[in-house]
Amino acid sequence: MIYLFFAVLCSSSIALIFKFSESNNLNRYIITSVNYFTAAIIALFLIFKEKIKFFDFNPADFKANFSRVIFRGEGIFASQSSQQWATVVGLVAGVFFFSSFIYYQKSVRENGASLAGTFGKLGILIPMLFAIVIWQEYPEDLQWLGIILAIISIVLVNFPFNKDWGQALRLNLIFLFLYGGIAEFSNKIFQKYALVDYKVLFLFWVFFSAFLISFFYSFKKVRRLPKKSELLTGFAVGIPNLFSSFFLISALNHLKTAVVFPIFSAGSIVLITAVGYLFLGEKLKNKEWASIVMTVIALILINI
Repeated sequence: MIYLFFAVLCSSSIALIFKFSESNNLNRYIITSVNYFTAAIIALFLIFKEKIKFFDFNPADFKANFSRVIFRGEGIFASQSSQQWATVVGLVAGVFFFSSFIYYQKSVRENGASLAGTFGKLGILIPMLFAIVIWQEYPEDLQWLGIILAIISIVLVNFPFNKDWGQALRLNLIFLFLYGGIAEFSNKIFQKYALVDYKVLFLFWVFFSAFLISFFYSFKKVRRLPKKSELLTGFAVGIPNLFSSFFLISALNHLKTAVVFPIFSAGSIVLITAVGYLFLGEKLKNKEWASIVMTVIALILINI
């Protein structure tokens, strides 16, 4: 249970650190770059510690395994092909991880840490929907109820009521949900077809790819040296960004999935909301409170 506690703590701290950075007008591209650089370095250390090979590529072997696994649905990739799969999927996934982090920061600034954290966790719907379409992994009755509640919570936050749709739509939250969900789906794509032993390699390429994209945007848009506060904030985000996944995997090795995911998802939202309300002065409207409560219930139902 201690691993799960640390996973929730790490996940929640990301939104709360973003609240600090956005409140102090720190540059989000620099923070994102430093965050991903930090996470990539930690992942690289773990790769060397576990003695995982980097560039042991065999195109012919990968092509044969790709046809067997992806097209014929026969098992998962062998060791060498899993390494190559981790590299390919990780490099592509970095694009969506970068995008989701940028919109995470924008959402925290415009909508508060509570709603941003809620919509970030709602991204779990995307891999579920893809799994239905691609692998025919149909949800159980309670999971369908959770999906419906989650969709209602999204509509509730964006419904205009006394405003017009242009004023009411919170596009940053919607993009956070979409990009974050696709990033989550990339984890599923890796896990579905590759050996879990190469998870660290996959995470390295995710963070390294995201760092390269973020560094390009930082160089193009900022054109100044980073402040000390931006470097420290990026470093502070990078550590929990990596270890939220690390501790979550450790928790899954000791507890049932039906216990881990509801506590991880709902616990993160509750902790972010509580800290935002008690210490950061965030005031939520009634419909926003209702959306958060429905999301917590939905995530519990989805993960049962």
